[in-house]
Amino acid sequence: MQIYKLNPDIDLAGLMHKLNVDKPGIEIMKKKHSNLIFYIKDISCGAANILKQDALSIGAELAVPIGVPNCKRKIFDALLLCNQKQLEILSKKELSQPFKLKELAKQLKEFITLPKFPLKIMGVINANDDSFFEGSRFQGIEAIKAIEKMIKDGANIIDIGGVSSRPGSEYVGREEELRRVKPIIDEIYRQKLYEKAIFSIDTFDEVVLEYALDRGFKIANDITGLENDNYAKSVAKYDACVVIMHKKGNPKTMQKNPFYENVILEVDDFFKERIEKAKYFGIKDIVLDVGIGFGKRLEDNIALIKHLEHFLHFGYELLIGASRKSMIDMIMKKEKISTIPAERLPGTLAIHIEAFRNGATIIRCHDVAEHFQALRIFEEIRNFDV
Repeated sequence: MQIYKLNPDIDLAGLMHKLNVDKPGIEIMKKKHSNLIFYIKDISCGAANILKQDALSIGAELAVPIGVPNCKRKIFDALLLCNQKQLEILSKKELSQPFKLKELAKQLKEFITLPKFPLKIMGVINANDDSFFEGSRFQGIEAIKAIEKMIKDGANIIDIGGVSSRPGSEYVGREEELRRVKPIIDEIYRQKLYEKAIFSIDTFDEVVLEYALDRGFKIANDITGLENDNYAKSVAKYDACVVIMHKKGNPKTMQKNPFYENVILEVDDFFKERIEKAKYFGIKDIVLDVGIGFGKRLEDNIALIKHLEHFLHFGYELLIGASRKSMIDMIMKKEKISTIPAERLPGTLAIHIEAFRNGATIIRCHDVAEHFQALRIFEEIRNFDV
């Protein structure tokens, strides 16, 4: 039995219809004000009947398929609808119940108090000629000028990468990667730019990583999500922060027919495993990245953005990086409009503002000034109190 938190701004009636909830029940439940909605996967009939009675006793609801009360099905999916107070009660009440409801209670407890983090903007500098967005490619002194401008424009973090991870790309090797980023890292260190912003190295190679961490960098941005044990050891050695990103497959093949039965739960399982690995190696500072566009279909990307707040239950900051990515073009093609990366800033801002609204607080982008303004305005409006 697994649960995940849904964005309350969904078609609740439509979702209950898909679950085969009886029509009178749908009409009753959709009118109730439930700001917390949890999808429960593979709950047993016995557990569902107990949970439904406990939920009803405190004013909450459990939406189940037709036939569940009579146990015509042994395993099925359900929706728990509740408010904050009801969540607190259920997370305690189910600890004493059978049918694996104790495990459910422990999962629910993780959502009682979700962490809050300050907004940070991460500017992107690509020290290669293969990055999908030409406007992010910089080398030598031009890279330093771009970094200084990003800091002036409001970037808290600067992410430096020497190899492309776009769909279809191939790794150029450690020697070439280091050759590309070394001059920029050296100049950042010489000018002590690390005192003006936090620097992140976008690499999955431990040698490149250590070169950067030894020269003022503080973040290891790893698209493989700590796949390499030696990489994990290096992060721990420098007491650095690691960005654990989810991807399916490798950049060369990851967009060739990716498939998920449930992308939220699969990414959640991945994070759980890699967080345990990080802790095993002594890594304390962790950021999670769902990996938009890395082995994902359009619907997977949208689901992850829509229900991003779910992943806050781990207690770590969430990074979102959808800047100028092809999902924007996929959506616009529904309107019979094709876009190239240079034309996707409006779509990028829309995605990142929605991701910020749903829990992301590190926004990785190419256009720092535009993001700083858009997110700051959104933040001011959202936090306004009459």
